[in-house]
Amino acid sequence: MTSRLKLTTWLPVLLVAIFLVIQLFPVIWVISASLQTPEALARGPSNRLIPDTLYLGNYVRAFDTSPLLQYLLNSTIIAVLTIGLTIILAAPAAYAIEKMRFSGSRIVLNYFLLGLMIPVFVSLLPIFQSLGFFGLRNTYWAVVLPQVGFQLPVAIYLYTSFFRGIPNELLEAASIDGAGVFRTFWSVAVPLSINATITIVVYNFIFVWNEFVFANTFLTNDAIKTLPVGLNDFVSDMGRRDYGATYAAIVVSVLPTVALYLFLNRRVIDSMTAGAVRG
Repeated sequence: MTSRLKLTTWLPVLLVAIFLVIQLFPVIWVISASLQTPEALARGPSNRLIPDTLYLGNYVRAFDTSPLLQYLLNSTIIAVLTIGLTIILAAPAAYAIEKMRFSGSRIVLNYFLLGLMIPVFVSLLPIFQSLGFFGLRNTYWAVVLPQVGFQLPVAIYLYTSFFRGIPNELLEAASIDGAGVFRTFWSVAVPLSINATITIVVYNFIFVWNEFVFANTFLTNDAIKTLPVGLNDFVSDMGRRDYGATYAAIVVSVLPTVALYLFLNRRVIDSMTAGAVRG
């Protein structure tokens, strides 16, 4: 009986540990390879996991031979615009659907959720033609607007689930005190849904930061390429003759998403737990 109890206690821990090792090994391997000298990398994969010395020359060459800073700036601008517009549009829409309860509000919510069923590749040609008609190709908006459209269904769904947990009596009290609909939304609903907003920011940032299809299709000007597209060009240009600089560029591209998640992960976990309890 005791052995069975120990097995049931340690087996989940062991499975989680194995899963973490499988997930983290490629990341650790790339970071280690980015810190090794070209001579060490040339000796083969068996020598790449633990560097003999910390060599930063790969990062220097990565920034010297590729406009990584420009790619980082472009991706940051697109991420800020996309996430900002998504929140500005999704929060009031979800509040109206869930708390104002107008006729057909459920139909409107289901209409938004239909966007989850539309594949990105099906929309490429219509979006490409529309952007050309309005003269938006090779601009930040060529990537921002399609991503806002595809991120809205998830954002609205998350906001509606969190607004559902706000007591109607709290909103009615604000209304009795003289607050209008917008004031009630801005002063009561928005502060209470801060965890939902942070969840949407983290979730969208990861997807927007790593988005490749729209940026590769609608942006041909090198000056506004995003990091994934620029990294693809960088690897194609240097991958066969400078692996160290390529690994360094990959590490630089991953750092912002990791840093954001580590900084906000507690809020994300709290919001997910609250949503699960409400459900």
